[in-house]
Amino acid sequence: MAPLDMKPNELEPYWLPFTPNRSFKRKPRLFSGAKDMHYVTPDGRKVIDATSGLFCVNAGHGREKIVKAIQQAAATLDFSPPFQYAHPKVFELSSRLTLLAPGDLDYCLFANSGSEAVDTALKVALAYHRNRGEGQRTRFIGRERGYHGVGFGGLSVGGMVANRKMFGNMLYGVDHLPTTYNRGKQAFSKQEPDWGAELADDLLRLIALHDASTIAAVIVEPVAGSTGCLPPPKGYLERLRKITEEHGILLIFDEVITGFGRLGHCFAAERYGIVPDMITFAKGVTNAAVPMSGVLVRKGIYEAHMNGPEHLVELFHGYTYSGHPLAVAAGLATLDIYREEGLFERARAMQETFADAMMSLKGAPNVVDIRPIGMICGIDLEPIAGKPGLRGYNAIESMFHDHDLYCRVTSDTLVVAPPLIASERDIADITDRIRTVLKAVA
Repeated sequence: MAPLDMKPNELEPYWLPFTPNRSFKRKPRLFSGAKDMHYVTPDGRKVIDATSGLFCVNAGHGREKIVKAIQQAAATLDFSPPFQYAHPKVFELSSRLTLLAPGDLDYCLFANSGSEAVDTALKVALAYHRNRGEGQRTRFIGRERGYHGVGFGGLSVGGMVANRKMFGNMLYGVDHLPTTYNRGKQAFSKQEPDWGAELADDLLRLIALHDASTIAAVIVEPVAGSTGCLPPPKGYLERLRKITEEHGILLIFDEVITGFGRLGHCFAAERYGIVPDMITFAKGVTNAAVPMSGVLVRKGIYEAHMNGPEHLVELFHGYTYSGHPLAVAAGLATLDIYREEGLFERARAMQETFADAMMSLKGAPNVVDIRPIGMICGIDLEPIAGKPGLRGYNAIESMFHDHDLYCRVTSDTLVVAPPLIASERDIADITDRIRTVLKAVA
């Protein structure tokens, strides 16, 4: 039975994540294929992808090199146990990732999703301090409007209320920095806004409240992505790095979205000249062809774990599918494409063109802010009075059913992040379609 002929009872068993299921199942939005810049619907329409899937298909869809690598891996080694054993290619991928990372981020732990990567990094931070005789450092500092996945650790350090309110107390002893966003002082800024570096000094208040000796780590996204793309103010991240170093607190960059070219470098840390203590990554590492994530860790953190009898496990953590052979194959092929096609450099060269295109939507109906940085942009829409999120949902419906456009929408904010292969013509096409949709949902 063709997907378009599905009846409600055939759609019913699947509980879609982060989706209003009842509305979706009355009028589903389905993709059955994808290639380069486009998805394909079951009835053959080509829908331009303005958000790289979920910020993850950075090299475009259906890349033959990645497909062949996955096929060959499946035929050669379908699974290798990651506990006490390994396979050669996982060491190759680890080596290549650590070479791409700044400074002495020389070690890599693999997981399967951004949520798992965040929980991994938090556990490594706790174990690191315990191994150094500072086991009292158990507190984490996140940030309001931050998103760090859906595990209990990520929810605890995250700062998006809709993700937190259903799930109880979560981790105890977590505090939050204020969001870096202030529309009154930053509206319609291109790249990093001028105002807001001083917000990093709120970490000093939290240190005075809790004492540095109790704080294990600060975790932030260089650009807060899922909340609607909030670029860091100029100097903000550098100030956080300075304060954390002065007080023996680990700094974790959550680069699940910003990693692999989104800001014109492999990692956002490079854009800001910062060496954090850990970087979490996912999404673009395999071009989303196979689930994979990981944590890049500084040499000193790894070495702090290498104590005790050599026949005993140093870190009691990992996943059945850590460093899965198919994911590793996809990751190696993806890194080849990034290098061969210069996609990080391409993103850096295209960011001003992209920013100008997004800023051209200023003045479109109900647009109250636009925030482009690198190859990602948030566009805030004025909510319908008394019905937050409805204008955004109407935009989703209009995009898919009427204008052959896919763009991530969270509440009343559009987040545009096209694949890094996007041409100027593609960006202009996406911009024109968004403009038409904004008029349609005015």
